[in-house]
Amino acid sequence: MLTPQTKATKLAKALGLNTDLYLKREDLHPFGSHKGRSIPKMIEIYGNKGHGKFCVSSSGNAALAAARYINRLSGSGLKFRTELVIFVGKNIEPKKMDALKKEAGSNHITIHQVANPKREALKMENGDAAINLRQSTDDVALIGYEELADELLQIKNLAAVFIPTSSGTTAQGLHEAFKKADKNPQIHIIQTMSCHPIVKALPTKYKEERKDEVVEKSLAKAIVDLVGFRREAIAEAIKSSRGFGWVANNKDIEEAIELIKKTEKIVPSPNSALSLVGITKALNRGLKFDGPIACILTGR
Repeated sequence: MLTPQTKATKLAKALGLNTDLYLKREDLHPFGSHKGRSIPKMIEIYGNKGHGKFCVSSSGNAALAAARYINRLSGSGLKFRTELVIFVGKNIEPKKMDALKKEAGSNHITIHQVANPKREALKMENGDAAINLRQSTDDVALIGYEELADELLQIKNLAAVFIPTSSGTTAQGLHEAFKKADKNPQIHIIQTMSCHPIVKALPTKYKEERKDEVVEKSLAKAIVDLVGFRREAIAEAIKSSRGFGWVANNKDIEEAIELIKKTEKIVPSPNSALSLVGITKALNRGLKFDGPIACILTGR
């Protein structure tokens, strides 16, 4: 399912970038975000194996991708019946909750707002034979990013991809798909001051150290995975691609949002803006690129 990847000429000029810059608009994905790559693929694969009941714990994007996909399937003559139970937290963004409610209301999608969504989803997985759509630990999710990698590789001589990162599933999925295509663009991940276990675990030469700053509640609310199950795989991806791990504070995010608004007339979410923070930091560090770079705007 193609999303636009537009050349950001004015933004590249403002950054002083000497190569082309592309914005990969996953925020325009019909299922709401880059999670529309992995979550539907998980449902499809498990559904074709005979599973029809799914659950998901989410801050919004994964649940929205699952709900929209299942609603699309419900009228398409499925070979398997689907049921989706969504667990969201008490502090979910109101706009995301409203979007989920629009997708629910049928007898095959229910929403539960609970104190600990992850725990409730795990309980359902263990006790009710439901498939937990947990892309942070399930490698089936990686398959969904092969399509995204194929689209990015339409950019000739792609040199680097900057990826806002929570669990690292997108970064790992892209790197593995690039390898299958015998390509090796740099993998750059960007996390936040309040949640950066994957960057923290990287070897010193591949990460930005920001120990002296006050840890604040990040504007990028979708960066929540404090465990970093995929940290070893991401470390290998960054090392083998000559990439890097960056850490953003709120000032960085706010400046990135304003720069994209000013140059490209796009209003990115704080989560999406992390990718531009990474590019800015790379340029400030003196990194050079021998081809175009892509900045993934992950979701709304």
